Amino acid sequence: MIYILLILFLFFIGFSYKYAWWKASVDWNQPRVLMYHMVREHIAAAKFNKLRVKPSEFEKQIRWMKQQGFHFVTMQQLQDQWGQHPEKTVAITFDDGYLDNLEQAFPILEKYNVPATIYVVVDRHERDWSTYKKAHHNSGELMREAKLSDQQVQFLAQTGLIEIGSHTMTHANLAQLNDEQCLAELVQSKQALEQMTRQTINSFAYPFGIYSERDVLMAKQAGYSNAVTTIEGIDEAHADLMQLKRIKISGKDSLFAVKCRLRLGQRGL
Repeated sequence: MIYILLILFLFFIGFSYKYAWWKASVDWNQPRVLMYHMVREHIAAAKFNKLRVKPSEFEKQIRWMKQQGFHFVTMQQLQDQWGQHPEKTVAITFDDGYLDNLEQAFPILEKYNVPATIYVVVDRHERDWSTYKKAHHNSGELMREAKLSDQQVQFLAQTGLIEIGSHTMTHANLAQLNDEQCLAELVQSKQALEQMTRQTINSFAYPFGIYSERDVLMAKQAGYSNAVTTIEGIDEAHADLMQLKRIKISGKDSLFAVKCRLRLGQRGL
């Protein structure tokens, strides 16, 4: 009996540490920015399934947030309303520009009338950009994932629900580029996406979340007015709009885990 109680106690401690369910929520007047990549079924034994949120789970998350009265915005709308957000404001973002954003995520977003921002890599086809961060990530797994065509990006931009943002020309690791190369990735991607969508591109996401003070300054110079990182958390009112935090939603998260992340801005303690 004592052994069983000890196991239950240790499980409770581990569970509490992992989810920090007991902690008070971050002020709901502070907007949440959620980070997704793909909405699709998992691939057996694949390395990057944490980037793949199953469609059924994605719909559960969206439906729950709608039921809880969350207010959804694009990143441009978040910027425009900064400091005057309704309670429970959420901006949903997708990185890279995968085809499933249209085929799987968009029908769910449309069903619940939820806007989102997709950060598109301009030169996104036939690239395994995971190797730009770590050379040994050379499986080609991300390269094989179908990406949005230019016509599909244009379609999404015209729906009224989707804002297109930039994720550079090639999903570059900005830390490996000199000033000229960095600025070119930022400026050329903005110009290409504006020509593609016939809309102004103001929103940007730093590839891999790797960036420096130089990159922030160059993003401003390139003409972006808001940018997101991969730093986990929830920003306060005085936040730098060029270095916004996000809440990572993993393909391995349960709905309970997502609820906890929305409350706290991060996983557990």
